[in-house]
Amino acid sequence: MSKSLNSIYAVQYDPKEEFLHGIIAISARKALEKEKINSLEKLSDYSEKEIMELHGFGKNTMIKLKDYMKEHQVFFKEA
Repeated sequence: MSKSLNSIYAVQYDPKEEFLHGIIAISARKALEKEKINSLEKLSDYSEKEIMELHGFGKNTMIKLKDYMKEHQVFFKEA
């Protein structure tokens, strides 16, 4: 059974297509996906406060996200 589950998982999941995979938790990624935020460019159109209001975002997630954005020279818009 495990083998068939792995096959299904491999077909449906491609980490290259998952925005912020391995950076922030899945609940936060799903919240971004729901808002159709799937790139750093789109993320930069929002303020930190707006993103913090989404489900799945807390202090630790925001720290990780801001560090990742800084590495890529992308920043939140000013509130």
